[in-house]
Amino acid sequence: MSFTPTSITMADAGQALREGLASIAQGETLIDLSGLARFDSSAVSAVLAWKRAGSALGRPLQIAGVPKGLLSLAQLYGLQDLMHS
Repeated sequence: MSFTPTSITMADAGQALREGLASIAQGETLIDLSGLARFDSSAVSAVLAWKRAGSALGRPLQIAGVPKGLLSLAQLYGLQDLMHS
């Protein structure tokens, strides 16, 4: 079962980050963002942290269902490849 956050904004990014890291530590290799209804630039930071955590554990992390708006934010920061994995 994949980790599927519904909101990653400045207000709740810390919680979403911790939940994602806990899922990765338990063996999760997929984060499904298709249900992400609310997000801002903090979502890009969370995805980057999750990807690093997966790499550190030797488990490449896949990101699925990236909303167009989040992809646009990632492109703004030059991190679009982060979202295509």
